[in-house]
Amino acid sequence: MKTKISLAIAVLLLIATSCNVIDDLLTFNIDNETSIQIDSAFPVGTAFTIITPDVTTNSSATFENNNTKADLVKDVKITDLKLTITNPSNKSFSFLKSIRLFISTDTNDEIELAFLEDINSTSNTLNLTCTAAKLDKYVKAPSYTIRTRAVVKETLTQDITVKANMKFRVTADPF
Repeated sequence: MKTKISLAIAVLLLIATSCNVIDDLLTFNIDNETSIQIDSAFPVGTAFTIITPDVTTNSSATFENNNTKADLVKDVKITDLKLTITNPSNKSFSFLKSIRLFISTDTNDEIELAFLEDINSTSNTLNLTCTAAKLDKYVKAPSYTIRTRAVVKETLTQDITVKANMKFRVTADPF
C-alpha cells in the first residue's frame, strides 16, 4: 500500500513538474516601445490625456520566431512598463503626481495597462505597477494605441518626451 501511495505521489510530482517545464518552453517575451509627449501647456493639478500614435506589434513575426502562431497563444500579460525621460535629458519625474496607461485597438475596448500614484521621484525613470489584465487580443492585433492619463504637480517650462518600454510575457499552447 505504501508503495502505491509513493508511486502515485511521484507520478503527480512528475506531471506537475513537466507541465511547468512545457510552459517555460512555450513562454517568451515581446518588447515594444512608444513615445509620450507631455506638453508644457498642461495645467497643474488637472488630469490630462495623451494618445500615442499606433504601436505596431510585429507579433506574427515574433510568434513565428518562437515557433508558435497567434491562434496558439493562450496568455499574454504585461510584466514590466518602464518610463524614461529622453528629452530634456536632465529632467526628472518630480513634476508628475500620477500616471495611468491604457491600451486599446480598433476592435477591442480600452483597458488599463499600468499605473503609478503619489509619485515622489527625482529620477528620470519610473517603473509602473502593471495590471493583471489579459492582453492576448491586444498583442495579437497588428497595432494598438496607448492612452496616457496624467496629473502634473508643478508648472512645466518645456515639453517633455517620455519613452515607454513595455514587456509582455506570452505563453503559447502546444496543441
